[in-house]
Amino acid sequence: MQFIEAVMQYGFLQKALITSVMVGIISGVVGCFIILRGMALMGDAISHAVLPGVAISFMLGINIFFGAVTTGILTAIGIGFINQNSRIKNDSSIGIMFTAAFAVGIILITVLKSSTDLYHILFGNVLAVRPSDMWITLIVGIIVLVSVFLFYKELLVSSFDPIMSQAYGLPNKLIHYFLMVLLTLVTVASLQTVGIILVVAMLITPASTAYLLTDRLSTMIFLSALCGTISAVIGLYLSFTYNLASGATIVLVATALFFAAFIFSPKQGLLLRAIRVNRQKSAVL
Repeated sequence: MQFIEAVMQYGFLQKALITSVMVGIISGVVGCFIILRGMALMGDAISHAVLPGVAISFMLGINIFFGAVTTGILTAIGIGFINQNSRIKNDSSIGIMFTAAFAVGIILITVLKSSTDLYHILFGNVLAVRPSDMWITLIVGIIVLVSVFLFYKELLVSSFDPIMSQAYGLPNKLIHYFLMVLLTLVTVASLQTVGIILVVAMLITPASTAYLLTDRLSTMIFLSALCGTISAVIGLYLSFTYNLASGATIVLVATALFFAAFIFSPKQGLLLRAIRVNRQKSAVL
């Protein structure tokens, strides 16, 4: 009750709640396609690659969104270019580009006079979200959700069967880079909430939880967005009530939901599988 009263009373908490929920939704939606394509490492790469863009934005006195999106997209393009024009495999090209970008970001941070805001970018502080951050997150959320809705069939086919997708005449490379742009937008929108270090967790963990609960992509997307939303709301409540780091708290709630699904999932859960095995053994005996 105290948390609800605080949300009704304090504007900063209202902005934090709206931003957290939107981040939970869009991270869950895009995360489904990331894990289905086996691109978890790419999500980690993009989340780290935006750091130099964030630092440059602070230097120029502009919103971090513009610098972060620019460096994130450039890194994704660079990874694809190296992979397609050399013998270097995809995971190696990802490692090369994201560590280089992250190193550049660290160097840029060292020349800044104040690192307070950058600390929040690294680890998240949703309680300090500004109105501009909230509106950018809402705009990004609308763009991401509309894009997934419009190109759902293309994303579905290319994610499950790239060969069939190519046979249908779908541009797999273009779809890949389109998804990279969405991933970059979600990553940047999540910076203030969970930070660069933990944003990959919000992309992967809710989607992985949903993956254990269903075999249908549409249902998986809904459940992933729901898990992301629940994680954001409960995480924000715990962060505000007990004065904990917001990003870490949200991620830990998401992780708790994953392990609950991991143990109790009707089809994939460890507990029910163990029960079925014991019943089969008893039937044999």
